[in-house]
Amino acid sequence: MLQFILRRLLSGVVLVFVITVVAFSLLYAGGGDIARRILGQNATQDIVDRKAAELGLNRPLWEQYADWFSHAITGDFGRSWFTGQLVMNGVSSRLAVTLSIVIGATLLAAIVSVFLGVLAAVRGGGVDRVIQVGSVLGFAIPGFLIALGLVIVFAINLKWFKATGYIPITTSFAGWLTSVTLPIIALSIGVIATVAQQVRGSVIDALERDYVRTLRSRGLSMRRVVAKHVLRNAGGPALAVLAVQFVGLLSGAVIVEQIFALPGLGQMAVQATSSADIPIVMGLVTVMAVIVVIVNLAIDLAQAALNPKVRLS
Repeated sequence: MLQFILRRLLSGVVLVFVITVVAFSLLYAGGGDIARRILGQNATQDIVDRKAAELGLNRPLWEQYADWFSHAITGDFGRSWFTGQLVMNGVSSRLAVTLSIVIGATLLAAIVSVFLGVLAAVRGGGVDRVIQVGSVLGFAIPGFLIALGLVIVFAINLKWFKATGYIPITTSFAGWLTSVTLPIIALSIGVIATVAQQVRGSVIDALERDYVRTLRSRGLSMRRVVAKHVLRNAGGPALAVLAVQFVGLLSGAVIVEQIFALPGLGQMAVQATSSADIPIVMGLVTVMAVIVVIVNLAIDLAQAALNPKVRLS
């Protein structure tokens, strides 16, 4: 198991390195006259040249990356070119907001999709068809429409939740819960639709195996067989799909945070990208890549626990 974890960690480190190299190259190669963009069109060329030299933009690209990387591995991603704020301080202050809704949506999707997938596979018939139709609708309707619908119904009309804004959990747990509930639901609908289909297919396949018939012939109830044996065998593919969906939730959080006015990483990414604040963009890219690596490692460990063959692959 230790070698399994070390291999996954090594591949994760390589992945983060490659992502930062590609992102750095694309941002600087396609950034145009970055110093001019920072200072504005009215700045003289002499001032622009001095700003470029101050930022190190007149050096070769590989040298700029080496300088950035040598600081980034210590957690220093530099300062914003426009506000002067330390990138890591800005990212860390918004990370809790994004993780609150993304992790919440992932947990909600995992619980609901397992329930619906197992229910559709075991019951079949009309129950299966209703869940299938619901899954198609949940997958087909854009997330921003679901978010807007939730705001109109539950925030504006019923006034059960806050329409916009974020309350830290350290300030008020009840306030935090009301501010993240609708964003979590909006993010999780599409994931539930996708993962429920995977769970349904995996459970149906497992129910057709010989060991299920053997266990049933020994007098075990279907509920016990599904809970103790079928879900264990069907869990691997569902976890893999859930990991992919988690990455999608990180990108989907950008839209949801804009709709609900949440001060998260998505909102920060939109602002930094529109203003070409490359240090912030690079900090966000790196943090997101690390989060994805950690989540994939956790999923790999969960799959290894469910299926020992994974540790040998």
